[in-house]
Amino acid sequence: MPLWIACTLMAAALQSLRTAAQKQLATTLSPMGATAARYLFGLPVAAAYLLAVLFAQDAQLPALNGRFVGYAVAAGAVQIFATAAMIAVFSRRNFAVGTAFAKTEALQSALFGFIFFGAALGVLDWIAVAIGVVGMLALSANQIAGGKWRNPSTLYGLASGAAFGFTALWLREASLSLDSGPLVSAATTLVFMVAVQSAMCVVWLVAREPGQLGALASLHRLGWFVGLTSALGSAGWFTAMTLENVALVKTVGQIEILFTLAITRRFFKEAISRAEYLGIGLVVLSVVLVVL
Repeated sequence: MPLWIACTLMAAALQSLRTAAQKQLATTLSPMGATAARYLFGLPVAAAYLLAVLFAQDAQLPALNGRFVGYAVAAGAVQIFATAAMIAVFSRRNFAVGTAFAKTEALQSALFGFIFFGAALGVLDWIAVAIGVVGMLALSANQIAGGKWRNPSTLYGLASGAAFGFTALWLREASLSLDSGPLVSAATTLVFMVAVQSAMCVVWLVAREPGQLGALASLHRLGWFVGLTSALGSAGWFTAMTLENVALVKTVGQIEILFTLAITRRFFKEAISRAEYLGIGLVVLSVVLVVL
């Protein structure tokens, strides 16, 4: 199995666990408070991972450059928005469907990558994108049929997917700008981004939601679980996207929806409609087509 696929599968599994934990945090915290957990508790884990990679590779930290800093800071800022928007979806729809909305990042990153970075896709890949679009329409069929396509859950979900798509494209550009191997480049990008994101979240919470930091500290056990799964999952995503086209990585990563279905039924006891099952099935089919 290619390394990028193994990293993607690991990342998808860990991300489903992290997202479930953030859903739990969101019952007590604001969307930004729950978002901050993945960065504040994830930074020590990411730093430890970078040190382990440097030791294992017998490598030094690569020199940063302006291109790296620009893309990494932009990716970090947009990912914060994407995560907060995804958590906002969870307060309006169930866990599996909220995750499926966020997974439009695979479809949107394919389009954005082609338009802005000239990342070409094959015919089968574009067919997969089209099937994924139909799947997302099925997920929102009730809102479209009822003339409620402007419902906040739909808009938050699509905005989250778009932001995650740009995040992936920009972090790939940042990682590729470093003069080092893929593991070191990905780990360095991860630590830099999480550090920037932690600072951004703290500034926002202190200025706009000061009570959230204390509330987050009281939930430190769940916060550490979010940080651990987030940092290790991000390490998998960053490495895979350094090695392979973002659209392909994110499309294979949609296999996460299978993990979220299991979590939805077993832990959250949430029902999923037939139309939503159809939409989720089509999204999974798009993954199969890319792998083929």
